[in-house]
Amino acid sequence: MSEQSTEPRPTLEAVAARAGVSRATVSRVVNGGDGVREPLVERVRQAVEELGYVPNQAARSLVTRRHDAVAVVIAEPETKVFADPFFALQLRGISKELTAHDSQLVLLLTEGRADHARVGRYLAGGHVDGALVFSLHLDDPLPGLIHGVPTVYGGRPGWIDGSRGAVYVDCDNRGGAREAVRHLVGLGRRHIAHITGALDQTSAVDRLDGFRDVMVDADPKLIAEGDFTPGGGERAMRELLDRCPDLDAVFAANDLTAVGAMRVLRERGRRVPEDVAVVGFDDMLPFTEQADPPLTTVRQDIEEMGRLMARLLLRGLDRTSSASASGGLAGAPSSVVLPTTLVRRASA
Repeated sequence: MSEQSTEPRPTLEAVAARAGVSRATVSRVVNGGDGVREPLVERVRQAVEELGYVPNQAARSLVTRRHDAVAVVIAEPETKVFADPFFALQLRGISKELTAHDSQLVLLLTEGRADHARVGRYLAGGHVDGALVFSLHLDDPLPGLIHGVPTVYGGRPGWIDGSRGAVYVDCDNRGGAREAVRHLVGLGRRHIAHITGALDQTSAVDRLDGFRDVMVDADPKLIAEGDFTPGGGERAMRELLDRCPDLDAVFAANDLTAVGAMRVLRERGRRVPEDVAVVGFDDMLPFTEQADPPLTTVRQDIEEMGRLMARLLLRGLDRTSSASASGGLAGAPSSVVLPTTLVRRASA
């Protein structure tokens, strides 16, 4: 069993003595202050590295007004978050970007309405520099509770009044859906069904609109509501087969839904793609490649979306800090909508 080191931690005074500068100069350098000549900055940095000095975060925050921490708020219960690969991919992108900027990720989940108030209080308490929020539902109170906290959203928020601006990162949900359905039409399929996602989320609504853009005269019976889960795909697929037994293709709102739908098709003796072609949305690797058969789907770069969310937030914070120091105003970062790509595999 190794003995715990009893050596005292290096202090500002020790760094100042090693660098041959004043304690105040060291404090300005390590806490991000201005007004120190570059040669002195280099001497301080070298002394910090040699001594292994770690700045006191509380003292640093007093100087920079930054906590080097970002809250990631997922408006879903933990049972869904940890079962859906989408969230893991997005969190991986966020984590990589925050780590590269020496910022910590604080994960906050919402199980119910009581948690919304808890999350709102935490964010308003000044524990983090900003928030990344995704998987919002249309009636979600979170945006109002975190008003005033720098925020970037994952997915286009569906503000009911349409008056509030927001910075967000999303993919071209509607265009991707159109491409998926056009692919099915190009295969000669004529009775194309759609299993939606949760229709209180803008991504599901946009994908439904994309389906309707192509299938302008589609029978309403060929549309069944899902919830972005395999179970929702199974339920919706059973409904569709009972209502429209002659359907020959399905566009599912996401990959999990598609896999659930294919499970029911096998149970009912329908071959994929010979009898019913199936297309999903997301392309969550290796999940889609390991599906039976491998899933044709619309790819959005989920990990990159997470990276961009974090990048936009950090840039906005940096601009705000610079503007405050110079007495100017920070320009708000612009929202980003990423393109999608159809990835053809064996299911369609």
